Amino acid sequence: MNAKRSMNKKDFMRGAIQLSKEKMLENNGGPFGAVIVKDGRIIAEGYNQVTSRNDPTAHAEIVAIRKACDELNTFHLTGSEIYCSCEPCLMCLSAIYWARIEKIYYANSREDARLIGFDDDLIYEELSRERQYRKIPAVQLLPEEGKEAFKAWEEKVDKTLY
Repeated sequence: MNAKRSMNKKDFMRGAIQLSKEKMLENNGGPFGAVIVKDGRIIAEGYNQVTSRNDPTAHAEIVAIRKACDELNTFHLTGSEIYCSCEPCLMCLSAIYWARIEKIYYANSREDARLIGFDDDLIYEELSRERQYRKIPAVQLLPEEGKEAFKAWEEKVDKTLY
């Protein structure tokens, strides 16, 4: 009897790459896939659905994080790893940090993505600029009123910290 072989890092990455190709060819979105693994098993998979869902945040990593959190009924993915067909963009990288995923593996680099039309350089450049010099203006408005919600949070005794 053949024992089922356990999956390794290359298998997980191949899964993310296969998902990226398969779903892109089905016209779900760009060629991006992600697999989240915890304790040696796949918790969730995601693929780019930006154009099929008309959602600019529906990147493979974000979709996978949402599914993993639903699967594990938690907003922290401590102890997990993510396998991405491409180096995560800044939005996805931020989400990975917020989710507390512990390691990122990727196949294609952001430079590879730029060469096929997925260029994040503008965002990297914008983040290095002071707010007043960015292409999209960010203007603070009603800060004192805004602080009322923060004060209520500070005083809330039954809050869930994250």
